[in-house]
Amino acid sequence: MNFKAALPLIALMAITRVHHFGDAFSLPDASLATFFLAGLFFSQRSLFLALLIEAVVLDYVAIVHFYVSDFCVSPAYVFLIPTYFAMWFGGRLCAKFKSMQGSELTLSIPAMLTLLVATSTAFLISNVSFYVLSENVTQHDFSHYAAQMVQYYLLYTGYAFLYSIIGFASVRAIKLLPFSSVSKNA
Repeated sequence: MNFKAALPLIALMAITRVHHFGDAFSLPDASLATFFLAGLFFSQRSLFLALLIEAVVLDYVAIVHFYVSDFCVSPAYVFLIPTYFAMWFGGRLCAKFKSMQGSELTLSIPAMLTLLVATSTAFLISNVSFYVLSENVTQHDFSHYAAQMVQYYLLYTGYAFLYSIIGFASVRAIKLLPFSSVSKNA
């Protein structure tokens, strides 16, 4: 696998992974979009594994060396694997759409729906596992969970959509350049 072509995705995760929804000093987390775009533009599972390792290393460094809160680190942390797999798999599904092939690279309704399903699935996996397994959640009733879910769902999916569309548009723009040597699989 040519990791050089994936460097923009690796860098995007590295510069945005500090805060889920961003703050005055950092951009919102682009990890979900990174996995989706990796699945869309790269078929190698080794990139999925490399991005997982990067996420863990970035979290470790942020918590240990930059004193970022470890609030989200709980037994549910392991559920980030299926969370990110849902995004990567959604990208792999989108890669099979005719609208995503070669010079016809366009965002289609099926691709957008696939991104929505992948992002919603990722949200449910990460959110429910945290709610059930984290010692930081002290109130376990459905109404409390539903209120929390409504509060975070739009931000969670919105940033994933925004980054995915920007990433997709960037690749499309590069492919349209007359001197571009970006291949169909990069």
